[in-house]
Amino acid sequence: MQAIQKIGQAAQTAAFELGQLATATKNQVLLAMADALEAATPTILAANQQDMAAADANHVRQVMLDRLKLDQQRVKDMAAGLRQVAALADPIGELVQGWQTESGLQIAQQRVPLGVIAMIYEARPNVTVDAAALTFKAGNAVILRGGKEALRSNIALATVLQTVLTQFNLPATAIQLLTDTTHETAQALMQLNEYVDVLIPRGSGRFIQTVVQTATVPVIETGAGNCHVYVDADADLAMAQKIVVNAKTQRPSVCNAMEKLVVHQQIAAEFLPQLAAALAPFHVELRGDAQAQAILPQLIPATAADWGTEYNDYIMAIKVVPDITAAISHINRYNTKHSEAIITNNYAHSQQFTQQIDAAVVYVNASTRFTDGFEFGFGAEIGISTQKLHARGPMGLTALTSTKYVVRGTGQVRP
Repeated sequence: MQAIQKIGQAAQTAAFELGQLATATKNQVLLAMADALEAATPTILAANQQDMAAADANHVRQVMLDRLKLDQQRVKDMAAGLRQVAALADPIGELVQGWQTESGLQIAQQRVPLGVIAMIYEARPNVTVDAAALTFKAGNAVILRGGKEALRSNIALATVLQTVLTQFNLPATAIQLLTDTTHETAQALMQLNEYVDVLIPRGSGRFIQTVVQTATVPVIETGAGNCHVYVDADADLAMAQKIVVNAKTQRPSVCNAMEKLVVHQQIAAEFLPQLAAALAPFHVELRGDAQAQAILPQLIPATAADWGTEYNDYIMAIKVVPDITAAISHINRYNTKHSEAIITNNYAHSQQFTQQIDAAVVYVNASTRFTDGFEFGFGAEIGISTQKLHARGPMGLTALTSTKYVVRGTGQVRP
């Protein structure tokens, strides 16, 4: 049996055992994992420093290095995520609905684990812990394949988590990390239909589409974030400026960062110079259409390719529109169904925007940076689904379950 098949078989066996665990046991394990992570901080950071040095030597962009970097606070945040997941209600066994049929059958729909979840993701070591925490609490085994840039960090993190599993006499194979980061192994995982129930990729839009096109196991699309903020004619411009600066600069390398600004022509001449001044300290490269350039001559002309591009960098493109209908049309044409925001004091416009924008999360007068499982109260998140089937938006515990029907009778047969 090939190595990847053995990994899949071991995960399937572990998933059955995890599906039978009591909630109290799962919570004890998660809390122990949190304590173990904090205790292992020096080892984890030493491994991460090696990854950072190698990535820097390979000229990885600074904003991508931010995704890779771990420090003491980020390790504490991962531990906090584990504790928050332990505090959440266990979805397994939850009664979704129940009823009695005319024939007297008692039908109950209840939540069950998905089984074996595979994850393929780029250089984000925190995903290793977030994914392990959520899949474990929801009774699933997980197979993790992180980016080569984060391999040492991921090994250090996975080793800590696996050690805790063995301390509780649970199979370490409930959380497995592929240390072979070749494309061939990744492709084999994407086609491990016999053992993998669902695959969740996290990374750039191009990366996710490659996985979708290659995988034969079911895939939940996540992550690609060409996010917009629309500043309406009836916006509070001070509020708009604050939100745009936050959405663009607070952490530009992540999928919920704003990439495009859409501005109503009525307030563009007043708002854009103010915004450019506010963004200047962050050295954001501004691009724009002809109307935006007429207001800010220093803008780089936006090309057709700009409107659909997720920059993951200190770059922003600006589109000036005549009305909210044009704004919605533009956003729906170019967005990735992730997170979109309107800044307005016009209730009718806010309603139109929330009803007509096609995205997993739609904001009124708030930053797109809040699209996050932790911020939504889900604990950690396993990803942000941009598709419409099974799950959409930040995916917490419930998104990692399926359901089954339990039907009880008293001897009924169908006439």
